[in-house]
Amino acid sequence: MRNFKLLFLLVFFAIGCSKSIRFGKSIGKNEINEHNSINYVNSFIGTGGHGHTYPGATVPFGMLQVSPVNGISKWDWCSGYHYSDSIVVGFSHLSLSGTGIGDLADVLFMPTNKEVDLTPMPSSRDSIPYKSVYHHSNEKASPGYYQVFLENPKINVALTTSLRTALHKYTFTKGDQQSVVVNLGFGINWDKATSTAIKIEDDYTISGHRFSKGWAKNQKVFFVAKFSKPIVRYNLVADKKVVKVIDSNAVKTAAQLFFDQSSSNEVLVKVALSSVSVKNAKENLEEKGFEFEATKAQSEVIWNEALSKIKVETTVDSLKTIFYTAMYHAQLAPVTFSDKNGEFRKENDEIVKAANYTAYSTLSLWDTFRAEHPLLTLIAPDKVSDITNTMLAYYETKKSLPVWTLYGNETNTMTGYHSIPVIVEAYLKGIKGFDAEKAYQAMKTTMMQKERGLDYYDKYGYVPYNLYDESVTITLEYAYDDWCVAQMAKALGKDDDYEFFLKRSKAYQFLFDSKTGFMRGKSADGVSWHEPFDPKYSNHREHTDYTEGNAWQHSWFVPHNVTEFINLHGGNDKFTNKLEQLFTESSIINGDNISPDISGLIGQYAHGNEPSHHIAYLFNHAGQPWRTQYWVRKILDTQYNTTPNGLSGNEDCGQMSAWYVLSSIGLYALNPASTVYEIGSPLFDKSTINLPNGKTFSIVADEVSNENIYIQSATLNGVVFDQTTISHQTILKGGELHFKMGAKPNKNWGISKGTEN
Repeated sequence: MRNFKLLFLLVFFAIGCSKSIRFGKSIGKNEINEHNSINYVNSFIGTGGHGHTYPGATVPFGMLQVSPVNGISKWDWCSGYHYSDSIVVGFSHLSLSGTGIGDLADVLFMPTNKEVDLTPMPSSRDSIPYKSVYHHSNEKASPGYYQVFLENPKINVALTTSLRTALHKYTFTKGDQQSVVVNLGFGINWDKATSTAIKIEDDYTISGHRFSKGWAKNQKVFFVAKFSKPIVRYNLVADKKVVKVIDSNAVKTAAQLFFDQSSSNEVLVKVALSSVSVKNAKENLEEKGFEFEATKAQSEVIWNEALSKIKVETTVDSLKTIFYTAMYHAQLAPVTFSDKNGEFRKENDEIVKAANYTAYSTLSLWDTFRAEHPLLTLIAPDKVSDITNTMLAYYETKKSLPVWTLYGNETNTMTGYHSIPVIVEAYLKGIKGFDAEKAYQAMKTTMMQKERGLDYYDKYGYVPYNLYDESVTITLEYAYDDWCVAQMAKALGKDDDYEFFLKRSKAYQFLFDSKTGFMRGKSADGVSWHEPFDPKYSNHREHTDYTEGNAWQHSWFVPHNVTEFINLHGGNDKFTNKLEQLFTESSIINGDNISPDISGLIGQYAHGNEPSHHIAYLFNHAGQPWRTQYWVRKILDTQYNTTPNGLSGNEDCGQMSAWYVLSSIGLYALNPASTVYEIGSPLFDKSTINLPNGKTFSIVADEVSNENIYIQSATLNGVVFDQTTISHQTILKGGELHFKMGAKPNKNWGISKGTEN
């Protein structure tokens, strides 16, 4: 297998004719500006395999993600696009980056050079008359830009965006009919239109809405589109019938617009959306003209600034490509949701106004609390406070903090309430800009409710497997959430609450089976384990004790009390032996309904799914930091690459990439709310974090290489540094953490129990 991978890489680089490749364009070394980080970004990484990313155009945390839609409703097309495909049905304005559930792909535009029959309103792409073949050789993508040449109608499509406006540029073959299809009825995966409308407002402007039901149960998108040329005629279709009126309103609507081809070969269109109204969409639309190149250039400036928050230095260009692409992916979500006037819609149709903050959506909290949000506290703390205020606004709807918010809708997807560690981490790291007392009450109320197994958790001290599915994962995650609430209570002087939640945070003790060394489902009788037991068994989200995994992957989540967790195993030796076995055990997964999320396997460790992401750092707490260094480097080297298959599992809105960003510079937040980072194995000669306060914090790794992965010694600002953690506050002070690397582990370094503050 290793030789096969080597052969593949050699062929891949030969095709690119360059060490640095952006798909669709080879980049010679002399073309790369050292200060232009976007040149290292490969937007196609993760668009193959199970990465589920999209290649389209957006800006950091942008409201719009304008991207190609293949029109396939399958798991690997969750973003609307998969690199294995070669057919496009249109270009949508909302996309999900790396999720496991497909939705959005709203407001579909597609240029064509012929009149087509829109009345069939096909539910699949097979009978779509305006679909086109494309080839990757005629496709390019970079931060803020996407381009593809459509083979069938011979039209070049280019896309770019500002924060709230998308720009399309269609270049038609000279003499061809110039037309654009707008299809509001088409959807992918779970998404189904419930009401749509298209209005021809004037010779240059159309507007309308698309309401749908899918993963987001009440998604309402309003839009306006302005064209660079007058619309000379149009066809409107509503629910499979041609209509003559200029305003069509039905479940599924579509329009074909025709333009005068005598003046130029180009048609440009700018599009803005709103969750509130067409009026707000019009306010969101950029007032200036169709300045495509200027918008693209400004988008690149914005991306360069965002990517430059961390600068890495290495002679290996492929590592820079992986790193800066990871930085790129880590800043695609959450997405801006409030309009220019601050308004946004909640799932109950209440229109609220974000006062002194920007509201966000696409909150994949089960994933992103682990590394994405800790990364944002370093590179975008202003976004962290805004996200917190947004979550508090969503809380008001049901008096429960968000689980997974999509387009203002609570999907209740995944387990736990991991908005809680995000808020606590922000507060304890000194990020303000939100009401701490209001946030605390929201956390307390959420964890004291009786929903989603919390009634059983409170009654029994754990969630019994015979009363609730995924009981082990849920118990462990609620225990961590409780610990986070306890830390906030302590910081605010609420001593009784602190003691209450701290006691509940030890729920993991009920589920640890000392005989097997695993966390196991326990019955409501408090004695009986769930039998039969197979730690390699997976049953995807049905009658299972573990969420998207098995006992091997889910038995390690006690990030808030690792010392006691180690003691439950019988001490450091037994713990590290079991931990080592995780990585060296056979990768066979048993069961008839194995979770597809179990991917990126190293033994039973599954890097392709988030519950494994902290595990390699546990060696640090058991006196064997060199094992953390070994396995972290193994993960960095094997689970990421520069191909479309460069992510070993779902990107999950930045989490997979944020893990790489932090781990590659030598840091990781095993317990985000502790405000402490673990030390791993830095990948780069030097990494510099450009902090929001104007200071810099550098991590230098002398003699680092593929072989020299072990820390031999370290200094912090010239003083001997001999521990495996460093605090957020220390990093904010600026300075330099300097490592000496070597090929053999120094088993005396980093084994002290101290924590750097």
